[in-house]
This record gives sequence, structure tokens and C-alpha cells, in this order.
Amino acid sequence: MAKASSVQERISETAARLFYHQGYYQTGINQIIAEADIAIGSLYKHFKSKQELLYHYLEQQELNFFSGLAAFIGEETDPKKMLLLLIDYRIKLQQDSGFSGCHFIKINAEIGREDSVVQQFVQQHKEKHRHLVKNLLMQIGEGSKAQLADGIFLMIEGGIVSATIYGHTKDLETVKATVKGII
Repeated sequence: MAKASSVQERISETAARLFYHQGYYQTGINQIIAEADIAIGSLYKHFKSKQELLYHYLEQQELNFFSGLAAFIGEETDPKKMLLLLIDYRIKLQQDSGFSGCHFIKINAEIGREDSVVQQFVQQHKEKHRHLVKNLLMQIGEGSKAQLADGIFLMIEGGIVSATIYGHTKDLETVKATVKGII
């Protein structure tokens, strides 16, 4: 069973890398098979279609994001520091990816309107971010200011787009400084 699991992991990791760096439509099944070094039957044993593989990719990226965030925040319990650590985590993700952008924004821009499952998943994922910001602000004592939570969430998201476009985190650092001044 461990071997089957490693085959599925190779498929998942290969598809994730390709979907992220070259896009869903530019990634063919044959390329995934070749780069994962598997047989075509192995791919279809684990995933019925490329679309199912895409949904798995989104689920894995969400798990990776939130587990990575939890590890990054660690034992911190101060909500102000946690909010700033959320921004630091997003900065780290951009740096680690070579400023390639957000997995969810990229896939939604490519196929979100064509696939309601993808669009809904991305929307729900982003709402989890927004909710996290709102919860932290509530703990800080700024919870009655829903508009503030939305503004901070949108500044972070805009900072991600800016980091992708310009290839640096200057604007995300500005977001962090602004949020620090507000809270």
C-alpha cells in the first residue's frame, strides 16, 4: 500500500508543480505521466480525470496553506502578533515561490468562470482568510469594525498580486506596516 501511496503522491506533486507554474490548460495528462514517471493506468487508478486531479490539487493546496500557517504562527497567542505573522507568512510564500503568485488566484483566473466547482472552492478558501482576519480583529477588540477586517483582507490580497507583478515584497511590507499602525 505504501507504494500506491507514493505513486499518488508523485502524481499529486507533479500535477501541483505543473498547474502552478504553467497553468491547468497548458498541462497535459501525458506530461504529468512522463514527469511523474508513471504508467497511464496508474494515473487513472488514482484520479478519474484531469479535472478530478485539479480538485485534489486545490484541496491539497488549502491543506498545505493552513497547516503551513499554523506551523509558522507556532505557539503565538497574541492576536495582534498573529495577524502580523499572517502577513509575514504570505510574504514568505511569495519569496519561496519566486513571486509566482497565489495558487488560488491563478487557477481561478484561468478557469474559475468555466468551472463553478473551482470558482466556489476558491471563493470559500478566500472567505476562510477573511474570516481569520475578522476573528483576530475580534480578539484584538476591533471586531465591531467589519469594514476594517475587509480592508485588511483586501490589502493583503492586493499585496500578493503586487508581489507577483513586481517580484518583490515591498508592497506587502507596506501592508504590514499599515496594519501594525491600525491595530
